[in-house]
Amino acid sequence: MGEERKAALITGSAKGLGKMTALALAEQGCDIVINYVNSRKEAEQLQKTILQMGVRCLIYKADITRSEEVQRMVDTVEHEWGGIDILINNAGPFIRERRLFADYQTEEIRYLMTGNLLGVIELDHMVLPAMRAKRWGRVIHFGFGHATEARGWPHRAVYAAAKVGLVSFTKTLAVEEAAYGITVNMICPGDIRGLNKEKLIHEVEHVLDQEAPRGRPGTGEDIARVIAFLCLAQSDFITGNIMEISGGLDPIRTLGGIQLNE
Repeated sequence: MGEERKAALITGSAKGLGKMTALALAEQGCDIVINYVNSRKEAEQLQKTILQMGVRCLIYKADITRSEEVQRMVDTVEHEWGGIDILINNAGPFIRERRLFADYQTEEIRYLMTGNLLGVIELDHMVLPAMRAKRWGRVIHFGFGHATEARGWPHRAVYAAAKVGLVSFTKTLAVEEAAYGITVNMICPGDIRGLNKEKLIHEVEHVLDQEAPRGRPGTGEDIARVIAFLCLAQSDFITGNIMEISGGLDPIRTLGGIQLNE
């Protein structure tokens, strides 16, 4: 990570992929900010684990869709640690129930767009000044497979629109901030569900997943290890990339002429 210890903020990191990313970055020597909304118990337990790894760890409750809460979180970290060096935008609301766009409520549309696009952009904007001052930074966004193609995704209209917009923003920000030593990339996880989000690769390498071309289900480690690599000081030549970590599985699958995501 370089001589100076880096501070990493991972949104939505009390559980799941965010938790695995926090552990991977702590193992690399980063100080960690665990962000949560409702999972305080899990956040406190993860904090204990990370502190035992010999790095500093803060937990902070903030909803990514509420600008004032996020700004207070950023201000607190800057006051305590002097700024955020690594920002992992893991949090992003997703409604698994398949639903036509016409059936969404207006509040749901705004929530999905804010949580997956506007809130991410605003958080990036908040942390950039400190990164620029240090001339070093890592920003990671989350997308979905084939988001770069801007394909239609029936029953996921709002979520897909937000993430596709984030693809363009990722590429733009990467170019604008490159001269400041800041890299910006997007990770597109495969369909990793349930307990697998907190599993290691060796725990599933012999488990058969007939739907996945790779033949096994994905895990949290699959995602976290790529993020940890992108956050290394020596990874400064990798920016503006949209990286799919899916085992070859297309999330927008077609069955009988109707696109599904089960």
